Amino acid sequence: MTPTPIHTAPQSPIARQTLALAGVFQAATVVDELARNGQADERAWKTLIRATVDTNPESFESIYGGHPNNLRQGLEVLKAVVGQRQSVNPAVLRYGFSLLLLMGKLRKDTAMLDTLGERLGRVQEQAAHFGDTHENVVASLGELYQDTLSTFRYRIVVQGNPTLLQQRMMPERVRAALLSGVRFGLLWHQQGGRRWKLILQRGAMRRALEQFN
Repeated sequence: MTPTPIHTAPQSPIARQTLALAGVFQAATVVDELARNGQADERAWKTLIRATVDTNPESFESIYGGHPNNLRQGLEVLKAVVGQRQSVNPAVLRYGFSLLLLMGKLRKDTAMLDTLGERLGRVQEQAAHFGDTHENVVASLGELYQDTLSTFRYRIVVQGNPTLLQQRMMPERVRAALLSGVRFGLLWHQQGGRRWKLILQRGAMRRALEQFN
């Protein structure tokens, strides 16, 4: 599942880190929306799923569809993380930082990384046949998360409306969104992102966020 190294991205390292981290927090936002409301922003959802299915992108920009607005929800959360906004949903922050912790555990498990890469290859074949966001693809992504990342002792507990969470395809959609957050977390780490930098580079990230307004 490790993203293919990208060498042609025109953005600065901090800009790439910001966009990748926005993907993590966009996944966190979508998970929270699904759990509480049973639906999520369609553009945000499609961006996450397509980024997860495409494990061999042509460029850094192609991962998120080429336009920062595809990651708008995540970018808005980051503004709160770096102090440009006063408040943010605490559940979204919890999910986002939990996804980064889960990504860190995944990076140390080469066997699981290999399994993810192999099975995502099969999901790509499904997506080529049905379409990236078809429910068969989403179901496969959800099953993949359940079979791999959810087996770690550290697990992400999703809280929301129990009735909605039990609806058809809802568990699969939530798990697929969590998988996409880990995918963007791996991308963030690949681009040089580290948790300690979130404190030391807040000013640089603020400036990066300004260019995406």
